Amino acid sequence: MAADEQEKTEEATSKKIEDARREGNVPKSQDAAAVVTLLVGFVAVLFLIGFVSERIMNLYRYYQEFIGTEFDIKILQTITIKTIMEVVIMILPIVLTIMIAGILGNIMQFGFIFTTKPITPNLSKIDPIKGLKNLFSMKKLIESVKIVLKVGIVFGIAFVFLLKFMTELPKVELYDMASQLIWLREKAIILAAIVIIAFIFIGILDVLLVRFQYFKSLRMSKQEIKDEYKQMEGDPQVKGRIRRMQMEAARRRMVQDVAGADVVITNPTHYAVALRYDSSKEAAPRILAKGVDFLALRIKEIAYENGVLVYENPPLARELYKVCEVNDMIPRELFEAVAQVLSFVYASNKKKFQNR
Repeated sequence: MAADEQEKTEEATSKKIEDARREGNVPKSQDAAAVVTLLVGFVAVLFLIGFVSERIMNLYRYYQEFIGTEFDIKILQTITIKTIMEVVIMILPIVLTIMIAGILGNIMQFGFIFTTKPITPNLSKIDPIKGLKNLFSMKKLIESVKIVLKVGIVFGIAFVFLLKFMTELPKVELYDMASQLIWLREKAIILAAIVIIAFIFIGILDVLLVRFQYFKSLRMSKQEIKDEYKQMEGDPQVKGRIRRMQMEAARRRMVQDVAGADVVITNPTHYAVALRYDSSKEAAPRILAKGVDFLALRIKEIAYENGVLVYENPPLARELYKVCEVNDMIPRELFEAVAQVLSFVYASNKKKFQNR
């Protein structure tokens, strides 16, 4: 039975998923991020190809200006600096676009997360023995096989289309240079689109597989769920003990208030309700304490010890206990019955209540 309870057969709770997320443990598909980067990079190149071509032509014209010029160190430095600046201007928009795409490719999978947990120094990560085990583990072997299969499938598909395009070469040889370049550009775009579509399908499959493995790794045993619930809500035994202590403390305070009551109404053995009425501060009499059986006896004992009148009225005592809570004012329908009791109490001890 204990072994069964330790089997991780239950889905991960929201708390465990959130804890894993805070530690940077999220379902991350490298293929999905790579597909987004590849797709955005391809689109960026298509949009910027005119811009890049123009910069290349400008650089070519710049080189032509030096035809017939005798080169020295200063001229070579100038040409080198100009070339580097032009290359940076050409590739910088593409590089920045790809960088942003790579970030978005990850954010789209699991949202934005900022945590330093993965980069926190951990000596176990540099353990050579553990490193060798991870390097030659079954997980690494499976990952390697997956990479080989994915690359093989994509480039296999691309190679089939490339062979088909090559059958057109005898006809393309008859074209002029401009037409050949147009044909080459069209086939390159088609080939790139085929590769991207293949990677998109692989990326979707990888996302599903990664998420399945991720949630499987977070599965919990029934005992772990119970322990987590206790941690979140508190141990039921501890909570019960605290609740009993709170009730006992409230009961002690309630009993102590009996000393300030005007009257304790009883039935006479099972119920006891302590009342106080200060007309200068309150609109109606207030319940200071109430109890049954042992607590009722304790309330009466304190009343006797402090000179509080104990008045027997079984129906009224039961009704007050039923409809009122401690510190409540009595309801309007009981005003007349309580007023009769208080009139008797005040008449019995005029000296005590003469300042009221």
